[in-house]
Amino acid sequence: MNSNTNKRSALGKGLSALLENADTTITSTNGDAVIGSISTLPISCIEANPFNPRTNFEKDALTDLSNSIKAHGIIQPLTVRKLGRGKYQLISGERRFRASQLAGLTDLPAYVRIANDQTMLEMALVENIQREDLNPIEVALSYSRLIEECDLTQDQLSQKISKSRSSITNHLRLLKLPVEIQAGVRSKQITMGHARALVSAGSEETQVNLFNRVVAEKLSVRDIESLLRGEQLTSYPTKQERDSSKFKVSISENEFVFKEHLSDQLRTKVEIKKTPKGAGRIIVNFDSDNDLNRIIELLHK
Repeated sequence: MNSNTNKRSALGKGLSALLENADTTITSTNGDAVIGSISTLPISCIEANPFNPRTNFEKDALTDLSNSIKAHGIIQPLTVRKLGRGKYQLISGERRFRASQLAGLTDLPAYVRIANDQTMLEMALVENIQREDLNPIEVALSYSRLIEECDLTQDQLSQKISKSRSSITNHLRLLKLPVEIQAGVRSKQITMGHARALVSAGSEETQVNLFNRVVAEKLSVRDIESLLRGEQLTSYPTKQERDSSKFKVSISENEFVFKEHLSDQLRTKVEIKKTPKGAGRIIVNFDSDNDLNRIIELLHK
């Protein structure tokens, strides 16, 4: 079998179909990977990325991806950094790496880069924040590491990942919650909306007790807010309360998700204010004339 055939089989059906020129050079003449190229690497020479914020990989999802790889090959190459001769470390693509191991592949296509540890950490975290389905706690840990280990401010991080500063702050606040509640977010027992409400519940003991009640009674975010205001969940506001301008109406979880999405898109704080009758307004905050013009340009796109 000639060398070109070997290259194509190692790349898999998906990627090899994209390489129309059979003479495409993907490795150096001595067999070592060419920096900046798509190279075929033995899977045994690649090690996982210790900086990857993702720690949970669903078994069923990996199995599905593994079956897809068996049928179609690797469509998107991994990205690795060169450690030494014949040794590489993942920068991104760990799900594909693990699924390829399950599929029994011996070689993988990869982009080869050179990066020091700090650069690699930043690349890996930013890549995963933007592309992977991380849970809110993993996102918060990624933000925290980028700020602390890459010496970024929240404003710099906001620009780098195109997220609003308020969204970054809200995620970071989740790391102040007790371990039990963070684990509940990871396992999807509660949503980020629940967790954000619990941050304001007071002491750790109060937070954990309320978390246990949320899980046991399947309480909504609005229920938590009512409890924190000292209201009984079965009570309803009086007519006098409903007519009072001081009476605060909580937004629903869907409205909260919309508010957070709009805040991320505009990279600024967004508020939804409602009256008891359902009317209200959406408030988009800005810091300066330049910031307002930036928001206007985004809305015109």
